[in-house]
Amino acid sequence: MEYKPLTLKAVELLKKLIETPSISRNEGKAADLMEAYMQANGLTTQRKGNNVWSISEHFDTNRPTILLNAHIDTVKPADGWQHDPYKASLEGDILYGLGANDCGGGLTSLLHVFLELERNGTDSKYNFVYLASCEEEVSGKEGIESVLSLLPPVSFAIVGEPTGMQPAIAEKGLMVIDATAHGRAGHAARNEGDNAIYHAIKDIEWLSKWQFPKQSELLGPVKQTVTIVNAGTQHNVVPAECTFTIDVRSNEFYTNEEIFEFFKNHLTSELKARSFRLGSSHISENHPFVKLCIEKGLKPFGSPTLSDQALMPFSSLKLGPGESARSHTADEFIKISEIDRAITLYLELLIG
Repeated sequence: MEYKPLTLKAVELLKKLIETPSISRNEGKAADLMEAYMQANGLTTQRKGNNVWSISEHFDTNRPTILLNAHIDTVKPADGWQHDPYKASLEGDILYGLGANDCGGGLTSLLHVFLELERNGTDSKYNFVYLASCEEEVSGKEGIESVLSLLPPVSFAIVGEPTGMQPAIAEKGLMVIDATAHGRAGHAARNEGDNAIYHAIKDIEWLSKWQFPKQSELLGPVKQTVTIVNAGTQHNVVPAECTFTIDVRSNEFYTNEEIFEFFKNHLTSELKARSFRLGSSHISENHPFVKLCIEKGLKPFGSPTLSDQALMPFSSLKLGPGESARSHTADEFIKISEIDRAITLYLELLIG
């Protein structure tokens, strides 16, 4: 199979990134690699921590700005790898390696698209900013959130997460709640104490049955799941406390704060949200870029997975090579043909 020169360059960079471990909060060497590569290709770079970005040399304040973003960090390798996760292994059209799909394909594709856009210079209707961000996999505060204020005002963003190059125009939010049910300790052999586990069970049962009335065509209902339960110190003591964790995935109709307040009013357990910052995101199908995607035959959809979109205070969508189902799996891979198609499609959408 014959690939475009830009594709071959993107793949060579991706191979180097795979072989440069960059687990979240330890992305320094990968950031160094990206920074050096960008500078070697004529870009002026800026950096904060392990976030590296470049603003178009032809920036014009009279034009709207589009942010091209993808992340450099990866999760830890899952169990069951048959390939070396830190060795770029190319077998035909398939490139194996940790981070190849999530989201090295989008990261390197968008960079080479940005380089091509820079060659077009002042012919574009838009300004472009390319940002390789860190700590996406852990929603870390030293990631994209720490640099948004350093960028010029952004009108719209493309996030290069793996979506099969279909536009994800909505994304579920995430909130983690730590709950504590309180009782009173007593001897299990006597009719003493007030068992905190029984209080927790009532709340957990309510959570398992409750459905918020507003359901999204793209994202479905708000989903709350109890994922961790802990109580007790020994078999003959009625526990005075039972803790449990609630994983909440919000749709665009409810903020995390609204959901939290509703739960506080309906549960007896004490609740504490770890954060409210990762809300659901949504962009209208009437947005010009979404309409352009539809004209190209692409199909908008809602994504159940979280990304840096949750931290963007401007319009955005996810659009990238690879498939979300491959992310965080053993023998993660991306197809070179997917990167090739992505670069072509990005340029068609951004240049016309």
